[in-house]
Amino acid sequence: MLPPEIAKQIRLLEIRTNRVVDEITGGAYRSVFKGRGIEFDEVREYTPEDDVRDIDWNVSARMGSPYVKKYMEERELTVLLLVDVSASGAFGSAEKTKRRTAAELAALLAFSAGHNGDKVGLLMFSDRIELFVPPRSGRRHTLRLIREMLAFEPQSKGTDIDLALRETLQVLKKKSVVFLLSDLITDRPFENSLKILNRKHDCVALQIFDPIEHRWPSGLPVVVEDAETGELLTFPGGSRSLARLDAELEAERRERRELCRRSRVDLVEIESGKDVLPPVIDFFARRRNRQGR
Repeated sequence: MLPPEIAKQIRLLEIRTNRVVDEITGGAYRSVFKGRGIEFDEVREYTPEDDVRDIDWNVSARMGSPYVKKYMEERELTVLLLVDVSASGAFGSAEKTKRRTAAELAALLAFSAGHNGDKVGLLMFSDRIELFVPPRSGRRHTLRLIREMLAFEPQSKGTDIDLALRETLQVLKKKSVVFLLSDLITDRPFENSLKILNRKHDCVALQIFDPIEHRWPSGLPVVVEDAETGELLTFPGGSRSLARLDAELEAERRERRELCRRSRVDLVEIESGKDVLPPVIDFFARRRNRQGR
């Protein structure tokens, strides 16, 4: 039996996200992702309006002039929500934890996909694969995904993004859209797997961060506990220590951005406790502009 509080949260998320999808996000989603799930149809001569990435070099070599691959749009896409449920997601210095913010974001994406008749799946991970729900379409299925996001209790605390990316490569058999929802905090390298996944699919990283993780709020001494390892970390306080810590946090932020740039993966930074819609709409606009160019 679903707890009344969880049921209420699901209903509120559905009401809010359906309104947003109908009024704003639906058209943006279609323009950005429709046509990304495509099947090869034929080749034709290249024109200046074509994307050079679509050039078929083998045919072009035989014909003596550039030819591009022509595609036929599939009627539906497959979307996978790849969600980090490690212990660090339980942290929240603002109104909402990172995990609650991830649930709201997942609801927005799931209802956007469902609104367009696409199949949506869910893979939740820590340092193990916690749950996999294969992609399906329909309102009942979408509500199940949101229920899992809100009520599921992970078995492990750690984070292994590389494992999740490699598992995604195994379970997705055709080109799909993959949304990675995570704070991207891990000691285990995952860049190589991210590059491979993005070559086969359209991967978008949505990094959910607490404001403290970008700028420490005070120069006072404090002891914090790592949610995943239980390790106690001491911040001695003082202006010099604060400046050094802020510099380290900014360096980590730059490295995450650079990692995604090297992997050719779009990165959307989302602050927990704030409305998830504006950064998503901004991402849609940036993607549309880039496709237009």
